[in-house]
Amino acid sequence: MKSVTDRDPYLWLEDVESEAALAWVAERNAETAAALAAGEGFASLKKSLREVLDASDRIPYAVRRGTFLYDFWQDAEHVRGVWRRTTMEQYRKDAPEWDVMLDMDALVAQEGEKWVWAGARVREPDHDRVLVRLSRDGGDAVAVREFDLATRAFVEDGFQVGEAKTTIGWIDADTVFIGTDSGPGSLTDSGYPRTVRRWRRGTPLEEAALVFEAGARDVSAGGWHDSTPGFERDFVARSLDFYRSETYLLTPDDSLVRIDVPDDAEAQVHREHLIVSLKSDWLGQRAGSLLAFGFDSFLAGDRTAQVLFTPDERTSLAGHSWTRHHLILETMQDVSTRIEVLTPAPDGTWARSSLADVPALSTAVVVDTDPDHSDEYFLDVSGFLQPSTLYHGHVGAGTEILKQAPARFDAAGLEVQQFFASSRDGTRVPYFVIGPDRSATGPGPALLYGYGGFEISLTPSYGAVTGRGWLERGGTYVIANIRGGSEYGPGWHQAALGADRPRAFEDFAAVAADLVARGITTPAMLGAMGGSNGGLLMGAMLTRCPQLFGAIVAEVPLLDMLRFHELLAGASWIAEYGNPDDEADRPHLRALSPYHQLTADRAYPPVLLMTSTRDDRVHPGHARKTAARLRDLGHPVLFHENIGGGHAGANDNEQTAHNSALVHTFLRQHLTPPDRPASG
Repeated sequence: MKSVTDRDPYLWLEDVESEAALAWVAERNAETAAALAAGEGFASLKKSLREVLDASDRIPYAVRRGTFLYDFWQDAEHVRGVWRRTTMEQYRKDAPEWDVMLDMDALVAQEGEKWVWAGARVREPDHDRVLVRLSRDGGDAVAVREFDLATRAFVEDGFQVGEAKTTIGWIDADTVFIGTDSGPGSLTDSGYPRTVRRWRRGTPLEEAALVFEAGARDVSAGGWHDSTPGFERDFVARSLDFYRSETYLLTPDDSLVRIDVPDDAEAQVHREHLIVSLKSDWLGQRAGSLLAFGFDSFLAGDRTAQVLFTPDERTSLAGHSWTRHHLILETMQDVSTRIEVLTPAPDGTWARSSLADVPALSTAVVVDTDPDHSDEYFLDVSGFLQPSTLYHGHVGAGTEILKQAPARFDAAGLEVQQFFASSRDGTRVPYFVIGPDRSATGPGPALLYGYGGFEISLTPSYGAVTGRGWLERGGTYVIANIRGGSEYGPGWHQAALGADRPRAFEDFAAVAADLVARGITTPAMLGAMGGSNGGLLMGAMLTRCPQLFGAIVAEVPLLDMLRFHELLAGASWIAEYGNPDDEADRPHLRALSPYHQLTADRAYPPVLLMTSTRDDRVHPGHARKTAARLRDLGHPVLFHENIGGGHAGANDNEQTAHNSALVHTFLRQHLTPPDRPASG
C-alpha cells in the first residue's frame, strides 16, 4: 500500500482494521444511527422488513444432487442458516420434512468463528462427500473442509484448506483440482489463484502436482472435471481479463489442447456438443449469437456450426441450460424473457419448440436441471408485482406448478409500465416504472435504481423488501436498463467500456429527466440508488448532475478510479474501466472518478454511503474516503459500515433488515414533499 500523501489525505482510511480507521467508522455509524434509526417508525419498518425475510412460506429453492434436493435456509430461528435436504415426494408438500446436514448456527457456537455459508460441491456419482466452503463474516475468501453426508460431520483427515480465494472441485473419490494461496507467486495481481494442481488424498498440499499455470497479470486460473458418464474429461482455463479467457482440454498425459474459440467467447462442452456464445463476430456470425459444434470434430478442425440463436436490435441471449437431451434457451426481447427448447438430432440439426409461456414484463429463470441423468427442470417465473411461481417438469412430458410464493406487500393501485428515454447520443434506453398512476395523483417520491456494467442485466423480479419499504408506502420504483449491462447483447455492454463509460451515466440521467418530463416525479422527490459498480454510477450522478436528484444511496461503492486496481480484487476490473497506470487511460479514469471530482463550491443532494469492513472485493476505503471528503467539504453525507457481510453488505436477515430500514428511512426523510408527511 502506498504511503499517505498530501494528494490523498484520507489514504489512512484504506487501512481496513486499523484502530484509527475503525474509530472513525464507529463515529460515523453512531451519527447515522442517530439520524435514521432513532426516529419514530424505524423499529416498525425494520420489523416489517424482517418479517418478509424470515417468512416460513418463502419458496425454498433447491438443487438436485442424486436422489435428494438440497437447500440452504435462513430465518429467525436459523440466523446463520441450515444446509438441508429432502426428497422430491416431500418437496411437493406445502411443509416438507427436511433433513439438516449442517447447522451453521451450531458451528458458529462451537468454534467461536463468524462462519457464513458459501456453498458446497457434492462428489459425483455417489453423492456421499462434500467440499464445504465457509466464509469468515461474509468475505469472498473461504476455508474449505470435506464433509461426510452419512455421518453429518467434517472428515477429520479429509481435504482441508485455510482461508483464501480458493477454487476446488472433485476429480474422483480421492482427488481434487485446486487453486489457492500456497505462498509467494501462487496468486495473480488480482488476488485469485494462478495455478491449478491435482491434489490426492493423504498427501500434503504443497506436493500436489502442478497441471496448469496462468500469468501474474491474468485474472485467475481454474480447473474442473466433467464426470458425465461416458464423457469424462478434464479442463483447465486462464482468465486473461474479466472478459477474455482460454480454455484447454487436459489430456490423460497432462497435455493441453486449446478449444480454439475467440478469447471473448464463452464455450461449454456437454457430451458430444460444444456450445459457443459469441461476444464478437466470428465465422460469419454476429456477436450475441449462439453456435453449436460437434466437440470432437471441432478439435479436429471442423468449423461447421449450427446457429442456435441470432440476435436482433430488440432481442438478446439471456442464458442456456442443458438437460440430458435438450438445451433450454433463455432470450430477452426488450428485457422480457422468452423460453425455448432446442433438441439436437443425429444428423446435426436442431429442432425448436416452446417450453413455457412467460407473461409480459416478467422474467423466467432456470433454477436447476439434471444434465447427466434426466430431462428434469425447475423454472421460476416472477414479475415486479407477480410473486414467484416455481414450475417443475420434464421436457416433452408436461409441467406442474410446484410452489407459489404469497404476496408480501399491498399492490393495490400499483401498475408496471415500460418506457424508453432518449440518451444524449439518441440511444433508446428502456426502463420500468412500478407504482401508482401519477396522472391522477401528480408527481410523487420515486427511487431510480441502476447498475450499468459487467454485462449485468436488470430484469423484472418480485422485490418484497422494496415493496414493503417503498412501494406500499406511496413510492414509485424505477429500474433503468442502461448501457454497460447486456439487456441487448454484447454491444450494449461494450458501448460503455473504458473511456465510453459516460454513456452509462448519460443513459441514467436521461431516464431521470424522462421521469420528470412524464410527471411521475420531480428532481426534489427523485432518489437514486446503486451498489458496487452501481455505486460508481451513483458517484457519477452526484458529481455530474446533482440537480437531478433529491437524495442518493450508494452501497459497497467503487469511487476512487485512480486506485481501484491496487485495492483487493480491483485489478481484475481493468478490462471494464481501464488501467490507471496506463498514461492513455489515466485521463479518462480521473474524469470518471467521483472521489476526485468532489468540490466545495457545488451543491450536492444528501448522500448515504454504505459498506462492509469484511468486503474483500470492493475495498471499504472507497466509501470511507468519499464520506470523509464530503464531510470536510461541508456537504451532507451519512455513512454506515457493517462490520460483517462481505460484498453483500449483510450476513443474515437481521443485518439485511437493518440496512434496508436505514436506506428507506433516509429516502423518505429527503424525498417526501412537505405537504405529504412520510408514513411510519
